[in-house]
Amino acid sequence: MTFAATELATATNENLAHISNTLIYSSMAVYTLAFFAYIAEWLFGSRSKVARTAAALTAEGDAAATARGPAVTVKSAGGTVVLERPKVVVRSSAGSRDVPDGPGAHGGDEQGDLYGRIAVSLTVLAFLVELCGVVARAASVERAPWGNMYEFNITFSTVAVGVYLGLLALKKNVRWLGLFLTTTVLLDLGLAVTVLYTASDQLVPALHSYWLYIHVSTAILCGAVFYVGAVGTLLYLFKDSYENKVANGGKPGRFATSVLERLPASASLDKFSYRVNAAVFPLWTFTIIAGAIWAESAWGRYWGWDPKETWAFITWVAYACYLHARSTAGWKGRKAAYIALIAFGCWLFNYYGVNIFVGGKHSYAGV
Repeated sequence: MTFAATELATATNENLAHISNTLIYSSMAVYTLAFFAYIAEWLFGSRSKVARTAAALTAEGDAAATARGPAVTVKSAGGTVVLERPKVVVRSSAGSRDVPDGPGAHGGDEQGDLYGRIAVSLTVLAFLVELCGVVARAASVERAPWGNMYEFNITFSTVAVGVYLGLLALKKNVRWLGLFLTTTVLLDLGLAVTVLYTASDQLVPALHSYWLYIHVSTAILCGAVFYVGAVGTLLYLFKDSYENKVANGGKPGRFATSVLERLPASASLDKFSYRVNAAVFPLWTFTIIAGAIWAESAWGRYWGWDPKETWAFITWVAYACYLHARSTAGWKGRKAAYIALIAFGCWLFNYYGVNIFVGGKHSYAGV
């Protein structure tokens, strides 16, 4: 290749990198608009019939109880005997309550639903813009766009949004994820462009392998699905606490009632989280095996207890424990949910903590 051709190729790659950066910033702007639209959906939903209906039903129940009276009067010879009405408390086991799913973030409000649909449309637009930014980054470096933490971040957030939109396309009731997702994506991209940004560059020789496309791409997909499962698990814990409080006669605060009444039932959230985690767990297993095969090709050994390898295995064990606990009597429900959150915490540390704070063979890619 002549000097002029080399200069032209370099200039082209720099232009593509600039285009990629512009598209990433543009996607952040659109995600911000989607974020505000999701907030509007929740705000308009808060004034819907959900809270008013719940309050009305509670008032009717209290009125009926008052009408029945707190006691039973029995007439007997020589006077009357007042017997206190016995209290019967029925407490269902976790996940077995017959509680219907909430109406969604819009709460049945037409204007709230309109803002929700606008938010989804903006999310689709932001996803397409970000996807183009990732493709432009790949073209600028002439390789897969996940050779360092910056590239991993922008690709990970793109895949996470893609998973969410894919679930919506399959008619799954997951629009309640939108606000949490866009918030996380904005934080992820903000961290990427301010702290983790790395100029376009080629990889070290050890990464020049087709396993880069196989191993890292599956790791990104697994992380995106694990993230969706973690959000569902966290919301399950809040919703389960809310349902327990209501079942025991407690009165949650107005804000908690307004938000949690619109989410799916705790049983539905628990089932959703379990299904997505269980579905992607075999792929995470393949990711670790593919990494070991790549390690043997690059370094001459399948496993060396490198920090990255160790925490990938710890993450695998944690999710295996969650799946086992989910099917074990006495560990279903909240206990299993805590294990799922710990497992996702291990995945996060495997990516951020190990890459930033711990040295090892996986550190050569830099941030």
